[in-house]
Amino acid sequence: MIRICPSILNANFDDLPNEILRVAKNADLIHLDVMDNIFVPNFTFDFDRANEIIEASALPIDVHLMVEKADLAGPKYAASAAVSVTIHFEATENVAKTLAAIRENGTRAGLAIKPNTSIEVVKPFLHLIDMLLVMTVEPGFGGQSFMKEMMPKVATARSWLRSNGFSDTWLQVDGGVSEDTIAIASEAGADTFVAGSAVYKTPNPADMVLKLRNLAKDAHPS
Repeated sequence: MIRICPSILNANFDDLPNEILRVAKNADLIHLDVMDNIFVPNFTFDFDRANEIIEASALPIDVHLMVEKADLAGPKYAASAAVSVTIHFEATENVAKTLAAIRENGTRAGLAIKPNTSIEVVKPFLHLIDMLLVMTVEPGFGGQSFMKEMMPKVATARSWLRSNGFSDTWLQVDGGVSEDTIAIASEAGADTFVAGSAVYKTPNPADMVLKLRNLAKDAHPS
């Protein structure tokens, strides 16, 4: 199954309910980038504002925490109405405990790694995650170029998930996903795609979501 998750990082923050409605008929989830200007050099939403967005959204929310002290933030966001909460390996002191705490709230638990982090660090946690996120840009800003050199990580992760029986674990890529790059990521084994600029900088975001889905489907290994 292919999942397209538009990021609202490039949407109009002053009219997010309607911005989400623009993609609702074709998208699977909305990707909510939460940044604190500490772990990454940008700020988007605090918890209260993020929670307002989550509760008002016409689509399920996939929260991506790019914040320090993810051990505290992860379970806090998991107690919201979000369906998925992803923490960064690099921002978490006790990864296993935090992933378990997210799951205890009935929320999908995701683990993300930055481009300079080895894929090997996630291997001990595969049994504790519902989604693995391989960043294909440096986290912090939208509109960056897709890092094709991350595809060996995606292929390795797909192999591990398959060989260990974790076929229900989603494999997400985030950063620079567009008409030109989504097939590359899908062919490597990704099945869940975050697209921000590619969706919200087009006249018809819903049509772009459908186009991206079809491109990913055509390239995905059977």
